[in-house]
Amino acid sequence: METIDRIAAKLDINADHLDFYGKTMAKVDLAALQGAPADRASKLILVSAITPTPAGEGKTTTTIGLGDALAARGLRTCIALREPSLGPCFGIKGGGTGGGRAQVVPSERINLHFTGDFHAITAAHNLIAATIDNHLHFGSDLNIDPRRVTWPRVLDMNDRALRHVVTGLSGPTSGMPRESAFDITAASEIMAILCLSESLDDLRARLNRVLVAFSREREPIRAGDLGCIGAAVALLRDAIKPNLVQTRDGTPAFVHGGPFANIAHGCNSVLATRMALRHADWVVTEAGFGFDLGAEKFFDIKCRGAGLDTAVVVLVATARALKMHGGKRVDELGDEDIEALERGFANLDKHIESIGLFTETPVVAINRFDTDSDAEIAAIRAHCDRLGVACAPASHFAEGGAGAAELAQLVEEHAEHDRSPFEPMYSLTDTVPDKIRQVAQKIYGARNIAFTKVAERRLAEIDKLGYSELPVCIAKTQSSLSDNPKLRGRPRDFDVTVRDLQINAGAGFLVVLTGDILRMPGLPQKPQAEAIDVVDGEIVGLR
Repeated sequence: METIDRIAAKLDINADHLDFYGKTMAKVDLAALQGAPADRASKLILVSAITPTPAGEGKTTTTIGLGDALAARGLRTCIALREPSLGPCFGIKGGGTGGGRAQVVPSERINLHFTGDFHAITAAHNLIAATIDNHLHFGSDLNIDPRRVTWPRVLDMNDRALRHVVTGLSGPTSGMPRESAFDITAASEIMAILCLSESLDDLRARLNRVLVAFSREREPIRAGDLGCIGAAVALLRDAIKPNLVQTRDGTPAFVHGGPFANIAHGCNSVLATRMALRHADWVVTEAGFGFDLGAEKFFDIKCRGAGLDTAVVVLVATARALKMHGGKRVDELGDEDIEALERGFANLDKHIESIGLFTETPVVAINRFDTDSDAEIAAIRAHCDRLGVACAPASHFAEGGAGAAELAQLVEEHAEHDRSPFEPMYSLTDTVPDKIRQVAQKIYGARNIAFTKVAERRLAEIDKLGYSELPVCIAKTQSSLSDNPKLRGRPRDFDVTVRDLQINAGAGFLVVLTGDILRMPGLPQKPQAEAIDVVDGEIVGLR
């Protein structure tokens, strides 16, 4: 690894703008945005994917491999990724720094505590929660109704036992007993706020707008009413600064912010993306899970709000995922099966169609696994040729940037063509049900949407409070285009059920809860944590 000041120098970021976390990690002061050319004609590349298997399809690995390959072509390149959450690190998916030769490093430090951003967000979120309960305990003028507190607590860990809790037990000195909950930190509205804020002042303004409870008179109570936002900003002062690291090939990488795409908006921070665009000519970023989740929100929430646009959308596909969508069991995905692969093309085709709905044209990246046969790779390429879609296999996991050379060439050629700006999926002036319906029908392929009685009451509340013109952030399973994780391939003739909505006034969107999606995941029967240890002072078992 190179020292981080040398990595920063590749982007013309002065060492005076770095807050060092050892020799290989640093935070970059926001002042570095002011000294960079604002008119740089940088190209933003989005990496998304088809509907993934439980282990994922290597979207982060592809983002890193593509960035390394572009840099190897002599292009001034930077990567912009989300930070890993401890929950998945110890759960089923493992870490979020890529894999094999396509990794951001130092991977162990990034995957675990990194620069402390997740801890700062957890602390700021729980400070607001503690302040609410303090108002309840002392009976402040806010007259908070304990039955209508909407602000949970958070923890950066998969812990199903904390999904629904009762706080304030053990007598009057321990607070007022009430029902509450824990979300995982990646689902915190403060995580979304940090990732969408344009400055520290914008962060403060968004925190002040957060809706946390209602009074006994049914009046909204916002975080700014509690008197603790100055302290929350203090906790987040350093967390808002993008983190700079590098890939194993020495390509600069900003890794900042970590909202999940199945329960939040799934993109790294606007500030990190802007920092990369100001200091590099080519920026490769990702949006979580399949195109139906992370990428839809990337365009309709992040790009719309921040005025960003893409030059190319890369859609990651794997033979493994296609065979799963063609009916193969997860434990059979390493076996060659051309017929199952071809049946799975329906899922790939729907995501390609969805990209076109945003007036974008994809490049398909076949992330190659060791178990993939030449015949399977050839079948995917032939299918993309029939669709008229550019396609390249990539073996960056094994070979690093060199394994994504063909993909990088296609992306560079694709980016040179004049393209119209992306078109959002809906207008902000559309009704909330219409926004949800358009995403569900156009992106998921749903027949219609249905609202529970709880959701209908919430829609009325949203309209009454004046939040109807916010974009929607649909929380949905990542395992299917539908809201039913068991429906593989390209489901048809299904309805999406909206069971509730949440107002994220600070982040600036409405969270739409569908199916059985949970904001606090649980650990699997055999969690990845069982494989992690420290041997001779080195962390082992992280993947």
